[in-house]
Amino acid sequence: MGVVLACGAAAAAAQTGGYRNDFTKVYRTYQTLLAHKEACDESVPDRKAAIEQGYASWRLRNDRTVAELQDRLAAMIRAASQDEREYVRNFGKYEGVLLQQRREAKEALLNQPRDELKALCDALPALLAGRDADLETLYGEELKNLRRRR
Repeated sequence: MGVVLACGAAAAAAQTGGYRNDFTKVYRTYQTLLAHKEACDESVPDRKAAIEQGYASWRLRNDRTVAELQDRLAAMIRAASQDEREYVRNFGKYEGVLLQQRREAKEALLNQPRDELKALCDALPALLAGRDADLETLYGEELKNLRRRR
């Protein structure tokens, strides 16, 4: 699975089944991947081009799944909101929470010993370029469960 995604997957591993838990597992891994990319871009700038190339490859393979996850997040927020005004407020609130969690994950990565972080960042382009980091590969069963519910 790769070290970068193990953080997000392990954090959600205790949760099993259910729409919200399956969604959280997949979406948290996506957010963890973004945090790792951001930390590596900042801490190892000489790898930025290679990381960006790997990430572009990952996005080509995962864009549909990411868009689906974002649509599902919006639908969950809409279902929890009573009207459009509340939806907009709730959406902003949840986006802020997600951004804060991603910043905290990024900071945790940046606080690792320099040689460990560099090793993770050196491995990131190959991980992103390979199919082992694809959300459909990592979470096929969870995504299948999510897609049963429209």
